[in-house]
Amino acid sequence: MERTTLDGTWTVEAVHGPAQADAHREPVAAIVPGCVHTDLLRAGRIPDPFDGDNEAATQWIGDTVWRYRRTFEWSGTGTHDRHDLVADGLDTLATIELNGVVVATTANQHRAYRFPVGHLLRPGANELVVTFDAPVPAAERLSALHGGELPHVNHHPYNALRKNASNFGWDWGIDVATSGIWKSIGIESWSGARIAAVRPLVDVDGTTGVLTAHVDVEFAGSSGAFSQAIGSAPVASAGGDAGAGLEARITLAPHHASAAHPGADTVPPVRPADHAATAGRVVGARPVVTGPDRTTGSVVVRLEVPQVAVWWPRGEGDQPLYDVRVEVGDDVWTGRVGFRTVTLDTAADGGGAPFLLRVNDRPVIVRGANWIPDHAYLTEMTPERYADRIDDAIDANVNLLRVWGGGIYESDDLYDRCDELGVLVWQDFLFACAAYAEEPWLADEVEPEVREAVTRLSPHPSLVVWNGNNENLVAYAEWGWRPSLVGRTWGNGYYRSLLPSIVAELDPTRPYTPGSPFSFDEYLTPNDERNGSVHIWDVWNRLDYRAYADWNPRFVAEFGFQGPPAWSTLTAVVHDEPLDPDGHEMLVHQKADQGNQKLADGMRGHLPAPTSIEDWHFAAQLNQAHAIRFGMEWFRSRTPDNTGMIVWQLNDDWPVVSWALVDHAGIRKPVWYAVRQAYQPVLLTVQPDASGAAGGLDVVLVNASGASVAEEVTVSRVGFDGTVLESSSFPLTAGPADADRVTLPVALAVPGDAGSEVLVVTGAGTRTVFDFAEVVDQVLARSPLSTSVTATDDGAVVTVTATSYARDVSLFPDRVDPAARVDDGLVSLLAGESVTFTVTGARGIAPEALVAPLVLRHAGSLLP
Repeated sequence: MERTTLDGTWTVEAVHGPAQADAHREPVAAIVPGCVHTDLLRAGRIPDPFDGDNEAATQWIGDTVWRYRRTFEWSGTGTHDRHDLVADGLDTLATIELNGVVVATTANQHRAYRFPVGHLLRPGANELVVTFDAPVPAAERLSALHGGELPHVNHHPYNALRKNASNFGWDWGIDVATSGIWKSIGIESWSGARIAAVRPLVDVDGTTGVLTAHVDVEFAGSSGAFSQAIGSAPVASAGGDAGAGLEARITLAPHHASAAHPGADTVPPVRPADHAATAGRVVGARPVVTGPDRTTGSVVVRLEVPQVAVWWPRGEGDQPLYDVRVEVGDDVWTGRVGFRTVTLDTAADGGGAPFLLRVNDRPVIVRGANWIPDHAYLTEMTPERYADRIDDAIDANVNLLRVWGGGIYESDDLYDRCDELGVLVWQDFLFACAAYAEEPWLADEVEPEVREAVTRLSPHPSLVVWNGNNENLVAYAEWGWRPSLVGRTWGNGYYRSLLPSIVAELDPTRPYTPGSPFSFDEYLTPNDERNGSVHIWDVWNRLDYRAYADWNPRFVAEFGFQGPPAWSTLTAVVHDEPLDPDGHEMLVHQKADQGNQKLADGMRGHLPAPTSIEDWHFAAQLNQAHAIRFGMEWFRSRTPDNTGMIVWQLNDDWPVVSWALVDHAGIRKPVWYAVRQAYQPVLLTVQPDASGAAGGLDVVLVNASGASVAEEVTVSRVGFDGTVLESSSFPLTAGPADADRVTLPVALAVPGDAGSEVLVVTGAGTRTVFDFAEVVDQVLARSPLSTSVTATDDGAVVTVTATSYARDVSLFPDRVDPAARVDDGLVSLLAGESVTFTVTGARGIAPEALVAPLVLRHAGSLLP
């Protein structure tokens, strides 16, 4: 196989569209992979859509037909029989022409394509042209053509296209409907046979690892029909001689980590079962069986690994990986696997039906975060950016990322790193918050897309759940879709038939859920709290966050609360004068319906009403942190009845007021520190008395550590001046994935003065400070801190000491330097206690600036 890359410099030009497109008919340089927005930005043709109110000024781009063009030299590649144009990603409705001849049209951003073009190539100069239909008008046109718009959220009918749904805007996302060649493109030249697809499925039988490698093969005499559906169904075995004498050879060996791929290096040497072995490797081979059309073939090779090193989720064990090498003729495929088993327990019990994930038969309490595309322009999502976001998740004690169905099947950069670091992945199929037609005009795109996605992602041990859709089942049941559909198809056949059948065929090693939320019973509403998974959005949309305690869910797949991004991130793109929560540009960067009003409503009763934009910013961030920590600790206190949660959302795709834990600039918001605290593997939390006694309190020890915990826990009632008013100790014991609780005596549970006392719980290597009252009702000092600052080569060390109780002490060094980062936040200090913050990424920062009133903050600084 030889590949002639066509990545690099192209040109792009507007073909037709709104009046604004006329100024862009002259070609400009384009970079492939890329998209038209980044090309126009690079050429200085448009203002940054992220900045100010430029989103509206650049809407015409999604209404315009764009043409990419490249000339390349072709001298042939020896004696190869086939030359295929391979496009790994086209966004979205593309017409491909080579030397003036239409090669193909495509209609799916989520698929790769392969087309034979040897008959069109000529020695010397060749011209490749890819023209992209305007995505917004195309979605509207297709909707109208097929009976009118089906129900959907937001303002464009994204459900008429197989394109990243959030690319059309979301309640956290900018509307920048892109076009472009967003993944690599090139010409592959080959002869004989090529490996079309590999699915290396794993199992563990006792102490033996089992690898079953399914290999699909294409022969050079093929017409290319198989090639167009990369990852298509395996070919049925049949007679034929196209592959006579051809073998698939599989080699399995321990993976050894490198600096670039720091996966566990603890795999013992592989020992052979019934296979030839050299140098600690297992090797197996079987002949390829030709398909009935004699242009394709398939083979299944099974290898066994005695005393296999088992892959575990982060915090449960190591993540040993094995390299897999597949050879068919001269073609080679390489990948990695990890040996583990996954099951999902949803069997009915006395309390309804659980949603319990088991890895290697061990229950896993999920502490998850929802993942959205990390940049509105997908080609800006670099390996380094993926690594940073996954590190953000790990550092916050997150053990699972849910790849949400309104985005994309993610880059291997995400799944590879999760494999190496033990972060579990829940993968949605790409259907979100909309009804989807099941007629051939859309269904013919869905099936090959899903087959390709399942095939491509099947090697990754981190991937543990396939999920049919996001909120479409509950939308049909509860959002009023049913009468509006009037008998039209809406996607149910995908979620209940097509998707589970493809998963059962191609990847039976992982569980499948029809949707999120889902109750695993046809006679229950999909969002029933006692069955399966739920989404909780009455909190934030209309209820105070303390209403989380009205829920007793088995598993929470979505819940969240908004807060603004870091001050430097916000003010880099919002330029209202004066800066105001309801300013024009501020509201451009607030996509939720009545979002800033909900922020104001959510603070009421918890925090003082802010009187300045600076206080609004800090109060909104602080309230987000308090809300999410309250909800997380409540849900976790229900362990083992509750088996996990997935907070909405880890990340942002542009600078915006949102539910994210980490903003678009990569700055960890205060809520990130709240999640790190609430997601500790071993958590001590104070909750209402489980017996229902008025005013009673329980201390709950929640254990998600994978090992039993037995601790003597000390509980003290402490005044704001540091006086210990009452103290006692209690034994608590919890096995893995379990919890224990003790009811506190009145002397501890009932304060003498709720506004000037806290409850302090220590044990199990952690400490929890429980506030008897809301900030607005506490007698907090406005200036309870003394400080010292020492400059370092990369920033500074800031030591803060409390003279009286200081709640949620936080440092915001980005106000001094947007590049500065800090290692800790939301630290509550008793009188006499200290905390040291380490500021990095800000060489030469002025030390005194780090303790200025708007940089060093605490809850008391919001009081009048």
